[in-house]
This record gives sequence, C-alpha cells and structure tokens, in this order.
Amino acid sequence: MCFPLLLLSTAPVMAPWSPFGPHLLLLLLLLCHPLPLTQAHHFSALNTTFNHLALAPGRGTLYVGAVNRLFQLSPELQLEAVAVTGPVFDSPDCVPFRDPAECPQAQLTDNANQLLLVSSRAQELVACGQVQQGVCEKRRLEDVSKVLYQAEDPGDGQFVAANAPGVATVGLVVPAPGRDLLLVARGLSGKLSGGVPPLTVRQLAGPQPFSSEGLGRLVVGDFSDYNNSYVAAFANARSAYFVFRRRGARAQAEYRSYVARVCLGDANLYSYVEVPFNCHGQGLIQAAFLAPGTLLGAFAAGPKGTQAALCAFPLAELDGSMEHARRLCYTAGGRGPSGKEEATVEYGVTSRCVTLPPDSPESYPCGDEHTPSPIAGRQPLEAGPLLHLGQPISAIAALQADGHMVAFLGDTQGQLHKVFLNGSQSQVYHSQQVGPPGSAISPDLLVDSSGSHLYVLTAQQVDRVPVAACPQFPDCTSCLQARDPLCGWCVLQGRCTRKGECVRAAQPNQWLWSYEEDSRCLQIQNLLPAHHPRQEQGQVTLSVPRLPTLTMDEYFHCAFGDYDSLAHVEGPHVACVTPPQDQLPLNPPGTDHITLPLALMFEDVAVAVTNFSFYDCSAVQALEVAAPCRACVSSLWRCHWCPRSSRCVYGEHCPEGERTIYSTQEVDNQVRGPGVCPQVEGLASPLLVPVGWESRLALRVRNLQHFQGLPASYHCWLELPGELQRLPASLEEMAGDAGLIYCQAQQFYPSMAQRELPVPIYVTRGEGQRLDNARTLHVTLYDCAVGHPDCSHCQAANGSLGCLWCSHGQPACLYGPLCPPGAVEQLCPTPSIDMIEPLTGPPEGGLALTILGSNLGRDFADVQDAVSVAGQPCSPDPSLYRTSARIVCVTSPAPNGTTGPIQVAIKSRPPGISSQHFTYQDPILLSLSPQWGPQAGGTQLTIHGRHLQTGGNISAFVGSQSCPIQEPVCPEAIVCHTMPQASPGEAVVRVVFGHAERTLLASPFRYTVNPQLEAAEPSVSFRGGGRLIRVRGKDLDVVQWPLLSVWLEDTAEVQAARAQTQDLRRSCGAPAAAPKACVQLEGGLLQCSTVCSINSSSLLLCQSPAVPDGASPRRVFFILDNVHVDFASASGGQDFLYQPNPRLVPLSREGPARLKPGNVLDVEGEGLNLGISKEEVRVHIGDGECLVKTLTLTHLYCEPPLRVPQPANGSSALPQFVVQMGNLRLALGPVQYEAEPAPSAFPVEAQVGLGMGAAVLTAAVLLLTLMYRHKSKQALRDYQKVLVQLENLEIGVGDQCRKEFTDLMTEMTDLSSDLEASGIPFLDYRTYTERVFFPGHGGCPLQPMFEGPGEEGHRVPVRQGLTQLSNLLNSKLFLLTLIHTLEEQPSFSQRDRCHVASLLSLALHSKLEYLTDIMRTLLGDLAAHYVHKNPKLMLRRTETMVEKLLTNWLSICLYTFLREVAGEPLYMLLRAIQYQVDKGPVDAVTGKAKRTLNDSRLLREDVEFRPLTLMVLVGPGAGGAAGSSTTQHVPARVLDTDTITQVKEKVLDQVYKGTPFSQRPSVHTLDLEWRSGLAGHLTLSDEDLTSVTQNHWKRLNTLQHYKVPDGATVRLIPQLHNGGAISQSLSQSCPSGESIPMLEDGEEGGVRLWHLVKGTEEPEGNKVRRSSLRERERERARAKAIPEIYLTRLLSMKGTLQKFVDDTFQAILSVNRPVPIAIKYLFDFLDELAEKHGIEDPETLHIWKTNSLLLRFWVNTLKNPQLIFDIRVSDNVDAILAVIAQTFIDSCTVSEHKVGRDSPVNKLLYAREIPRYKQMVERYYSDIRQSSPASYQEMNSALAELSGNYTSAPHCLEALQELYNHIHRYYDQIINALEEDPVSQKMQLACRLQQIAALVENKVTDL
Repeated sequence: MCFPLLLLSTAPVMAPWSPFGPHLLLLLLLLCHPLPLTQAHHFSALNTTFNHLALAPGRGTLYVGAVNRLFQLSPELQLEAVAVTGPVFDSPDCVPFRDPAECPQAQLTDNANQLLLVSSRAQELVACGQVQQGVCEKRRLEDVSKVLYQAEDPGDGQFVAANAPGVATVGLVVPAPGRDLLLVARGLSGKLSGGVPPLTVRQLAGPQPFSSEGLGRLVVGDFSDYNNSYVAAFANARSAYFVFRRRGARAQAEYRSYVARVCLGDANLYSYVEVPFNCHGQGLIQAAFLAPGTLLGAFAAGPKGTQAALCAFPLAELDGSMEHARRLCYTAGGRGPSGKEEATVEYGVTSRCVTLPPDSPESYPCGDEHTPSPIAGRQPLEAGPLLHLGQPISAIAALQADGHMVAFLGDTQGQLHKVFLNGSQSQVYHSQQVGPPGSAISPDLLVDSSGSHLYVLTAQQVDRVPVAACPQFPDCTSCLQARDPLCGWCVLQGRCTRKGECVRAAQPNQWLWSYEEDSRCLQIQNLLPAHHPRQEQGQVTLSVPRLPTLTMDEYFHCAFGDYDSLAHVEGPHVACVTPPQDQLPLNPPGTDHITLPLALMFEDVAVAVTNFSFYDCSAVQALEVAAPCRACVSSLWRCHWCPRSSRCVYGEHCPEGERTIYSTQEVDNQVRGPGVCPQVEGLASPLLVPVGWESRLALRVRNLQHFQGLPASYHCWLELPGELQRLPASLEEMAGDAGLIYCQAQQFYPSMAQRELPVPIYVTRGEGQRLDNARTLHVTLYDCAVGHPDCSHCQAANGSLGCLWCSHGQPACLYGPLCPPGAVEQLCPTPSIDMIEPLTGPPEGGLALTILGSNLGRDFADVQDAVSVAGQPCSPDPSLYRTSARIVCVTSPAPNGTTGPIQVAIKSRPPGISSQHFTYQDPILLSLSPQWGPQAGGTQLTIHGRHLQTGGNISAFVGSQSCPIQEPVCPEAIVCHTMPQASPGEAVVRVVFGHAERTLLASPFRYTVNPQLEAAEPSVSFRGGGRLIRVRGKDLDVVQWPLLSVWLEDTAEVQAARAQTQDLRRSCGAPAAAPKACVQLEGGLLQCSTVCSINSSSLLLCQSPAVPDGASPRRVFFILDNVHVDFASASGGQDFLYQPNPRLVPLSREGPARLKPGNVLDVEGEGLNLGISKEEVRVHIGDGECLVKTLTLTHLYCEPPLRVPQPANGSSALPQFVVQMGNLRLALGPVQYEAEPAPSAFPVEAQVGLGMGAAVLTAAVLLLTLMYRHKSKQALRDYQKVLVQLENLEIGVGDQCRKEFTDLMTEMTDLSSDLEASGIPFLDYRTYTERVFFPGHGGCPLQPMFEGPGEEGHRVPVRQGLTQLSNLLNSKLFLLTLIHTLEEQPSFSQRDRCHVASLLSLALHSKLEYLTDIMRTLLGDLAAHYVHKNPKLMLRRTETMVEKLLTNWLSICLYTFLREVAGEPLYMLLRAIQYQVDKGPVDAVTGKAKRTLNDSRLLREDVEFRPLTLMVLVGPGAGGAAGSSTTQHVPARVLDTDTITQVKEKVLDQVYKGTPFSQRPSVHTLDLEWRSGLAGHLTLSDEDLTSVTQNHWKRLNTLQHYKVPDGATVRLIPQLHNGGAISQSLSQSCPSGESIPMLEDGEEGGVRLWHLVKGTEEPEGNKVRRSSLRERERERARAKAIPEIYLTRLLSMKGTLQKFVDDTFQAILSVNRPVPIAIKYLFDFLDELAEKHGIEDPETLHIWKTNSLLLRFWVNTLKNPQLIFDIRVSDNVDAILAVIAQTFIDSCTVSEHKVGRDSPVNKLLYAREIPRYKQMVERYYSDIRQSSPASYQEMNSALAELSGNYTSAPHCLEALQELYNHIHRYYDQIINALEEDPVSQKMQLACRLQQIAALVENKVTDL
C-alpha cells in the first residue's frame, strides 16, 4: 500500500505514511514543518480522492473521509492525524470473509468513505466504508488513527453503508435517553443489499455496535420499487428529516422529491411520515439544507437539468403538511374532506390508514405500535423559486447572522455562490472558484461554530473560505458596492466590518449597510468658501449630511494635508480654520495654486474627504506675460488688477488712490472683467511692411484713462528673429477711451531672408509696464527678392506687395520704391528650357511631357498655345502648370522617327528652344521569357522587344491582371512579376506606353496549375546550413526561383546577418539576378533563403539556409513564386529541425597528426550525426579525399588516400585535414604521412661492423636483463607490450569492424522500428519474481496446496493456520528469532537458506516497508559479524538469508528501472550479439562459432559459407502475418552451411520476430518444406537417407547438401509422427525450448555425427604410442598461437559490438536520470554502517557497494537476460554474455587490472576498455554519494507504492505452506528459542506458533 503525499497550501509535502505506530506518526508530523495557522487555506493529499467531511462541535476539529484514508485536521487545516483504511481484498458480491477461498472473486478494492459522523457524547468518530458490505468502525476523536471498535466478524445486521461508491448513504447521530443512536438512510446497491432497509435505527454502544437488532427499520415490501436516492439528513431539537428522490409509488414511473420526518426519541420509526415537495416548474431535488425555520432545496432546472433553482420551504408549513397527513391516516382512513385519498401507508407493507379517536395525533405525537406506519402524504408541498443559477447545485449551507439569512451554494463546477435570502429579492452577491475547475463541491458544506468560516470539500481538497471577506474592501465605496449583506462600513473605525465588529453599529449613521435605503458613503457636499488665498488664514465651512454623533469628550478635526485644525460641528455643518501661509507647501512650478486633500477626521480615521485649493494672485500675473490684467481678472480665483502699480491682488481693492479693476466674479461692480483693462486692440497701419523701406507703425489702444495724471513714456517692441527691437512711441488720444500709439519710423532688416515674416509686437508704458494685447498682434515683413527668382515670378507676385523686376546692377525682384525709375523692366526675357522628360514617345501621341526651366510664363494663359514638340503642337495641362518653372503638355500624333527640339513661344518674346531633342519611336514586343508560370503568380516575366524605353508611364498586363514592373525599364527588356490568376490557361501580354498599347499575340503567357509538394527530406540540418534537401512533388519546373526560406527573430546575430545583405539593383544588360539571400520583414523578422535547383518536374534540390548561433528559427517554408508551403506540410507533418553545429576535436594538439598509410582515421567530436548523414560528409586531406566509412554521434571514421596528397592551396608544406558538412568547413590541422624506412646507405663493411657490435651489445643487455629481471617488472613490461599489440591488432581489424558495425546499425534500426510496434518482450512481474527468487526451479517454483484426495476437510483449518502464520511474521521479534534459529542449524544448507529467504520475500511482498526494516536489521548484524573478521568479505557470496533477501529486494525495487531505462540497451545488445553470431557458421555438434567473444567457443577452422535469403511462405495468422487474410512471403537470412534445425530457428526468429519466445511454436514440432515449381515439395531434415556417412562419421544435412538456391521458397509445416516418414531427428537429443549442441561423443550405433568440423579422431594404438612428447609440444605451441591467429576474429566481434556494450554499461552506471531511490537508500545505509563501525578505508566501502549491487544484481542480469526478457538465449550468446559480464566484474574491482601473455584471451579482449569502465564505476559511486540523501519516509513511500503496484505477485499461501514445512523441520529448536527470550514470552510468540501448528497439522497441543 502506498500512502499519498499530503499537501498544504504553501506547506512542504508530507512524508509518506508507514503503519509502524503512533511514534512514527508523531515523527512524521514533526517533519512536516506545518505553516503558521494564518497561512493554511486548503488541504490536499496527492493521488487521494476525498468523500466526506465532518466537524466536531466545540472542538472545531475537522475529519475528512477519503478513499483508503481518514484525515484529522485542525480548524486551520493543519494535519493532526491520519488513518489507513484500505485497499482491502473484497468483493461487493461477498459477505465479509476471513478466508480468501470463501470469495474467489475478491480482489484488492479501494475503500471509499460512505458515512462520516461525530458522536459528541461518546467522543467518537463513526466511519463507514464501502468494503465488506459497508461495515462501520469507531475511532477516537482526539486521534483518528486509534480504532475504538472494529467488528471482527460482522453479521448482516451490521451492514450499514451502501457498498457501491455511486449510491449515497446519509446518517445522523441523534440523542436518546442515556445513549446516542445512529439513523442511517441508504439506497439500493448490489445483490446483497436487498435485505438492508432504506432507513434503519442502529445502536452505537453495547455489545453489538451498529446493529439494528431490536430497533426500528423502514420495512419495505419490494426493494426494487422503493429504491430511494437520499440527498441529505438533518435534525433539529425535535425531529430528524431525510430528503430523497424516488418513484412516486409502484404504479408511477416518474421520480419525485420527498422529505421524511422521524421523532428524535422514536427508536422504532413509528413516527415516520413523508410528503412530496417540489419547486414550481423545476426538476428533482439535488441538494438541501435545514436552516433555522426553513428547509432550503436546490432543484434541477433548465434543459436536461443543466441549471438549478433555489426554493425555500418554511419548516412550519412542512411540519403542518406532515401533521395533516398523519392526522388523516390516524383518524380518517387517509381521506380528506372531499373523500379523496390524501394520505396512505407506503412501501408495500400490510398496514393501512385507520380511524382512531380524533385526539390520537396529540396522544401519540410520535406514534405507537398500534398506529399506522410508514405514512406518506399525497399532497405535495409547493414553493416558488427564489433564484435561478446557470450550473447544477450540489451543496447548500446557510447562516443566520445579524438578522439576515445568507445561503452558500456549491455547484458541480467547483464554484461557491453566496446568496442573500431576502424574500423575492434574493440574489447572488459573490461567486468564487474553490478547488479545481470542473470538480463538484461535496454536499458536506460546513460552517464553523463561530460562523466566520466555511469548509468546502471537493474530490481533491478541503478549503477554508471566510464567510464574509469584509476586510478585503479598503474603502467605503468598495465595501457598499460588494453588496455583501454581512458587511458594512463602520464610519468611525474607517473599515469594512461585520456588524458585530463595529462598536457603535446600533447608533444611527455609524454602520452603513448596502441594503438600507439611501445608504451612501459620507461625503463633503459643499465648501464655503470653495478655495482660499494662501496669504491669509480663514475659516472654511464643510457641509456633511448624516454625520455620526459623537460623545461629549470626542471631537472631529480637519486635516489640510499635514496640517490639523479642530472642527466645530453644528448639525451637518463643520467649521475649520485654514493653515497659515508658512504651513502650506509651495505651488508646483507653472501653476498659480496648490490643491490639498481636506479630510474630516475622527482620531486617525478619515470620515469624509475632498480637495481644497489655496491660490496665489501674484502667480496668476506671472504666468501670463502678454495680458497680465486680462489673466488676473479672468482667473478662477477672486483676483483684482491694480493698473498703476501693475499688480494682481486678492481682497477688495487696490492701494489708496488707485483705481481697481475687479475680478469677473464681482458681479456687483461695474469696473470688472478683462474688457476694462488697459490694452492694445490692434494695428492701425497696414500689416504688410516691406524690408528695407522706412515704415511707421500705428496701434489702437483703449482704457488708458486709468493712467490719467501720470505722465509716462511709451515704447513699441518688435520680436525679430534673434533680437528684440525697441522703438520710441507717442500717444495720440482720441474720443472716449480710445487712442493711437505711433511707433518711430524704421527700416527693418531681419537676420534671415524670408518671403514673409510675422513679427510679434507689443507696447510698454514707463519702466516695463506692459499693456495687455487684446489678441495676438504681429506685423508681417515681406521681401520681394525671396521666392521670385526670375522676371515671370516677380511679375506674377501679388500686386499689393508692389514688387517690380529691377535691372539695376544684378537683376532682381525689388519693392517698387527701392528700384531707380529707369531700371524697371516691363517685359521679361526669353523662356529658358533646362530639361525635358521623357525624351521619347509613341507615334500615337498622348504622352505627358514635362518641361522644366525658367521664365516659362507668368500664368497659364501665357503658355496655353505656346508649346511645340518636334514641330508638333503640345497641349499644356493647367493643373500641372507651375508659374515660370514647369509646363506639362500632352503630345500630338506624329510619324514614327520624327525628332526635334521643344519650343516655348510666349507672345511679345522670342521663343525658347530646348537643347534636348524629343523622338517619336514605335515600341515593338518580340518575345517572353519564361512562357509559363504558376497560376498563383510571382513569376519574374521578361518581355523582350525594341524601343521599350518609350515614354515615362509604362505599365504591363498579363491578360486582365496587371504585372508590376521592376525598375529600370531597359530599351530591349521589361521585367515584371505576374499576379495570381483565377484558373490555368493562356493570357495575352500587353504593354501600355502612355496612351499607346502594344500586344504580344504571337506568344501568350500560359498559367499552369500551381506546383504541389509531396515529400521533403531530410527534415534536419545543422545551423550552418548547406544540407541537401530533396523535395518531391508535381509541376515543379514551372517555378522560376524556388526558394527554401527561414524566418529568424531579430537578435544581435540576425542584425549582423542583415548587415551583410546588400541591395543588388538590376541593371540593363545584366542577366536576371537570383533573389536576395536575406530580406528584412515587418515585425523585426529576417527572411533568409537559398535558391533550389530544379532537377525535374518532380524533384527540387535545396540547400538548408544557414541560421546564426544565437538566432531562433520561427518558420521554415518553401517559396515557389507566389506559392508558400510550410516544410511540415511538404514533409507529411515533420517540422524542420535545426541542430547545433557539430564540434570536432583537432587531430593533434601538438604538431601535425601522424598517419600511417592504410590506417583508418578516427575523428572524435560531439553531435556529428545530428544534422547530416555519412554519405553527405566530405573529408579532404589536401587535394585528396578521405572516404567516410562510419559516422556516429561522437566519431567519424574515414579511409585516407594511400598516396600522400598535396596541400590544397600550396600555402603550407603539409596537407590540411578538412571536414565539410554542408556549409560548415572544419579544419582540424595538418596531417603528416609516416614514410616507410628507406634502405640503408651505409657501406657493407660498416653494416657488418655495426651488426656485430649490435649483436654483442644485445647479448650483454639480454644477459643483464636475465640476471636482474624481477617478476613484477616483467609483468609490467608484458602488460605494456600486450596493450601495444592489442592496439595494433585492433587498428588492423578496424576497417572490418566499422563495416560490420555499419551493417549491424542498419539491422538495429530495422529492429527499432519493429520494436515500436511489438515492444520489448519483457516478462510479466510474476514470472520475473519467480525466476529471480527461485532460480533453477523451472516454471513451478511453488507446489500447489491441497492436491491430495480427502484434503477438502483439512483445507479450512490449514488456511486459518497459514493466515495466522502470516500475521505472526509481522512480529519483528518472531521473524528475527526464526531466521537466527534456522541459520544456526547445521543441517540447514545454503540452498535451504536461499529458499527460505525467497519464501519470506513472497510472504512479505505486500509489506515491503517491513521487509526492508528486517533486512536493515540483519545487514547490521552481518556487518558487526564481519567487522571482527575481514570486512572486505561481507556480501561477497550468498551464504546467509539476508544476502538472498538483499538480492530479492533489489530485484523488486529495480524492476521498473529495468523496464524503463536499462532494459532497452540490454535487449539491443542481445539482439546485436544474436545477429552477429548468425552471420557466421555455427557448428551444430560442437557448438563452436566463427563469430564470438569467447575463445573456448571459437570455431578455429576456416569454413567456406555463403549467405542465402529464403522466401518463407507464412499463412494467415502466423507470426508477422497476424491479422492478415492472405499468404505472405517473408524473407529470412540463412547460411548455406546451416543445418536444417538451424534454418528452422532462424526462420522462426524472422516470422515471429514480434512474438515473445514462450508464445512461439517449438522448432521440434515443425518441419521445413522446400517448394520448387508447382508440384515440387521436399521436406528437409538434419538426417535422412541422403545423409553422407564415411568412416563412422555421419554429416548433418545442410542447405548446401540439398543444393537449395538463393531466393528459394520454403514453408514450415507441422511435423508428421509416423515412424517411417522421418528419421530420428537431431532434436531428440535436445531438451524442449532450448537449442543445445550435440555432445562430441554422441553416437548412433557406432556412427558419430559431425557438422562443420570433425571432432578429434581417435588414432590407432600404434599412432598413440608414437606421438608422445613431440605431439604434446605441438599441441602446446598450437595453443600458444591461438591469440595471434584468432584474436583478430574475437577483436572484430568485440569492435562491432562495442557501442552496444558501452550503451548497456552507461545505462547501468549513469546518473543522468534520477538514480532509483532504492540504490541511494542502500548506499546511504552502507555508508552509515561503515561510519558506525569506524571503517574509514574507502576500498572496503567500494567492495560493499560493488558486492551488494553491481555483482549481486547487475552481473546476474547480464549473464541471465532470460530473467527479465521472454527470449531464447543460445549457448553462443550465453558464452559471449559471460565474457561481457566478466568485463563488468573486472571493472568493479579496486585492484589494478593487468594482463600478460599468459592471461586468458577473454581478459585480453577488454584490457584497454576496463580502465575507462573503472572510472565510470567510481564516478557512479561518487555521484550517488553527492546526491541528496534518500529519507526513510521517501523510501517507505516508494516501497508502499511497489507493494500496491505489483498486485499480480505470486500468491503467498503456497509460500507460507512451504515456509511452514521448514519451520516444521526445526519446530522444537524454534519453540525453545522463543521460550528462552523474555520479550517473546510476554508476547506469547511460542504459544501462537503452537496454535498455528495445531491448525496446520491437526496437532493436539498443551493449550
């Protein structure tokens, strides 16, 4: 069982549960670190479904009933206790049983909680589950883990709850005199619940709790007619009520809603009355709640009940309706005054309504034995819906608070709705999501005892929701807008509160409630004054209606910002004093006031708030310089203007003797407003002033009478650019208040020449006292010379300016008076033509010709008929004419070839003639290129012709669609891009030159169907790009520029790529350029493309675009002109993937890499094959190519040229090694070939002398070496020499290995695709555990029980005894005593120990936590034993029971890891080995093979063989043809040297490759039939009459013997069993299911069998005598020669399999995935043991870990893959696995691995790899040590999950039976050991064992 993880809202995850008692529970709770109470808002438990919620009154403790669990929570939802209630073995069709045999259909069943009630009187929790027919138990309220009562053998009277989770059970604990009773109502469920009444009264105390014996039952005649579906149960002080749904009566088919009532003191249900009730127009009752005086019901509504309606039934009316029905049934026979039956006795019982005395209802208010029962009223109680909701309601709760009724409705989508029940005005005022969306709220919706919180239960969690969230509303407005009837605004506390939390809520205006009429937040409605000058202090009066009344010693005060002043209250008016000026903040810059918050405060609470402004009149004046008086008197504030002192003041008037201009707001004063301010109204002189001419300005003024008697000077001010010019002025007064001011005459020269320049002007009086400008005033300076560059422009100027063309000096346009009289020109010069455009036009005319120049007329009338082109008139366009500068005219028709200048002849002047000539030419269209394109458009169309550069406005069309032209237009070619066309077909091309049109009728453009893409591969590339993508489709040759494009996000790398793109503008005469490599798009994207080459109409060859490293590809797609196709659409849904660029390691870090000719180069790297295949990689050494042989993820193997290549570029002396992968060019450094040693050039004499000297020297060295040689040094030399030899040998077979590896990888790729369909043939868990626990026991490790005759009567006590033995094993003391006692017995063998350990593993499989605890204890004892001897020997063998327990424990814990992680590489290794072995001949007699890793299984002779492919006929339903209805041909690879049995095995492997081995037919039950032609059927066999026999040697038949050709058709047929048909087969000497080679001495009547090679012939006697010593020497020499001759074969096999061996070891020793928690837990425990016993030697700990995991579990799995897979492991595969397993063992040792010449060949094979594997083991141990520790709780959780997951583990009764047999053997010794132990005596363990023996063996004991 697995305890779920418990989650608190923000609390850490609870530890997994363990049933080890309350002390561990307390420890786990302490480990939880629960959060402070304020933080927990919900509680959940992982993988647990909640069913019911109960609340203990007074305590506030919550109880949650869940599937398999009970939780006890604090009021703040902190976990306090938990109890485990399931799963249990059960069946709803069985009564509770002790012996599983009594209920064969029982299975592990989840126990959902059906009823959860609190008995306050007894302080008990009643919990009823669905299992065991719904029995109940009682638990302590203080700790639910403590069981107070649990029925050991419940009877049918104790079946309480419904035993199906979908059938509701409701109940109540009701008080009765001296005891509590349990009222339970439930629906009908299961075939065994027919005898349980719908409503029962049950006792809670007494000898039979939960029994209804002697108590009331609702007797039902036919249960199927009265299947009540109960909704809720309630109780008040007098009665209990049950709400349910059922059919109206037996005759009625429709369902109705009912409510039933029973008196609380009625233990016999005499008072049972039910009446129907309904909600007008609605469906059935869904949820209900009994509120004070009201029954609330939620009814289904809307179509199909998808909505809900809420109805309220007054309890008085409900009780009245029931009393009416009871009275009629008691006194009137059930009939009403009209004689109609209004009450009856229901539920099919024999009782009927009677006629008793009229006072009977009062005499028997709760009925009696003689009163009729159960009574059902016929008249329904009706109510109208209060409101409707959009979702079905599943839960209701209600609360009466502050005189208001509030209901809480939970719906089926997890929403909680709060409803104010206000009669017909009821409304939902708040809804919130509680729990996961879509999860219905449980009917157990509970309000805590304080009425402040609501507990909401969903299937996943419990939530604590505030009943009213008043504090979350920060201000009065939000508080009242929330419309929460429980919330209101407490005025003097300044917060939103419940009414009870507001101290003065009873007083008027103190607590504002949103449902009161005219309930508004307090506001300051009026201020007097509304604002105040900041310079003076004053009083402000606030008007605040409905202001709360304070006590005598309480005060309000006003807060102006930070300044407080005491408030004086009179009714609704409050008076406050404003702050002094120095207490006010400064005005913000650019403003004339400051606004502060004004708050009416009570203590520190703001009762009402508004804004109040303090203004500054002097700041008003400063803000408006141009009109200070106007700004002052027009402002918002009461400011006045003092004209003489030029000041803006507040108050009543100006200083003494000065007239005041009052504010506009002073309505009672005449002298007010801006109209009476002294001001300049405007200019009296002209606005236009010529530059350079002396002018005098005059301005109109008003209201200067304010300055009478005060003489002062006036000045005019002009704001010229760059300077402020002051001119003295004089005042000329006129009548009234008007006047004129004249500025001194002045010539004006602005610093910048402009045609017209507006210059602001104003007037000052005295020392800077500025007069207001009534509006913006300016004069305009104009300069005739600007904008009139020639005479025509000058004469066209506005006549009012007086501009004339003056020829004095430099001719220019001047103001008339500035030009001397004789210099004025009346006529303008001849027109000047500077440029014409275009220079050509069609003969038809109609071309718009543009003429640019000067003096081209003063207006259009001058040029209207003045233009001719090449002698032909040209009509000017008035709308495009520009005075003197431009004429646009339309040409007239003229003959082709006409040419000439343009003339402009303006009257009275000589004509202007252009230097450029215009030519009339005829454009001609000749041809198109290309002549077709897709109808989607986008084709770059080139129109060839002559004179195409005719005119300026040229447009092209293809059919009716325009063809946008790409600039420039060339004389002989126009390039445009076609637009989409609706349908394919031909379209005429035409070009329009102005108004002339030319059409190409001879060769129309043909729109074809759009190209379609059908396939694109490969779909991956390196980011460097350049990989060839093959794209297949239709009509691909119609595309001109097919592109493969990618969109890149705009990153820094993309910007760099964009910077490299250049604008390739087309030029005339150049060929059409390909599209740009990268194009900027909108939105910051860059589109980079490569151009595809069109191979054919069905094939494009594209190169993948490059993607910079930091860029992010957004979309990869094809652009086929205007057709855009995503790569995924073209490739069948496969998105294009960019892989990181590969990394290659330089060949040599120091100097050039040295290379021997003929050697294969190995280049290391990372990610080499992620984005490219082997065939696409190009490797060059200088100018030569290195042929790539193999490409893997991390290696590239290539074969260099035999001759030394030359450097490619000549810049370096050595050739460079360069790898080209698409666009990526990776240079890995220079390569130097090692030359063969040249012949000696020494003289012969020197050579002889040197040779003799060398010989002497060599002899001396040898002599010294022999004298001083030491074994260890020699071993080291041998080791190094052997390594060098091995390296040379491996290099020699490298090419062969790589070729083999390539073939093998192809085969493995096919295998991977097969496995995706069929899956790896893992054994099921039951078979796996049997094979691991009981190796060598075949398929029946446990003997079945009770097989003998007459055992039936003995079966029941034996089962009881074994069940008790199972319980006794749960005693740790008993189990440890049993194990120690058994191991002490001399006759208890090692085999017995392993067997008993496995039996215990099975018996305790469902309690793995307990088994782990036992194993820990025993391992601790074992460590203590070995510490005193030799610690390194611990766990070396399996000599003790704990060591076998450890093996079994690891097998259980690592089964998932085997299936999910290590299984696949191990299976791939097995298949690779089998494939390699099958590729070479295997001797069927000796079992030796050409391809192996084991030298003892090596076929040393060279046997010629030839591979064949047979076509196997497979019938319907066989093997791979499963599901097909026709015969199929399946190819099978075999060898011509294979025996017939070997062929059958290979054929079976191919035909049934997706089928587990155990489900295949046996090779010995089938024959092989060769079919040749129509009638030629030949059955082949290993031996028949055609077998060749020579000299007592009989050769087995092979395909070569039968001359079976390649491609022959064969079939497997069932074997015939007539003796003469088939000779005795080889299969008879092989056990079934395993192909074992024949023994060499196997003979048949003196004839010996052989296959490929004969066994050693026995020589004649004389030969034996002659071959003595010499022969033995020859044999020894031959044995020595084996490594040198045959090691290459072994090395070739090793190299081919190396990747798969590495993958397997990596899967075992890698921590990239999370390490299984069992391994971490075990290693941590071993670390603890070492620390406990003071073992500091790391080697010892390494040995412990190796012995416990790697050698104990993984080596066993490597050697015996049949433990995990359903496969056949042949002898050859087994021998190879033995070598790999030995390599793994050598890698785990701590000692240094050295080999010499005398080392076994198997050791030599992996001598170079073992150091690397050792590092992997060390790193594996180190990584596990550094990972976070595995806690006891986490391990227990994992173990509990394992116990629950593998429910198919072998049944433990057989294991217990065999375990008891071992106990029986040593019965007396075990009893003595138990009796000698004092603790065991107290626990009576010996006595319990004796009882078990009595049951199992029918013994008579002393008891």
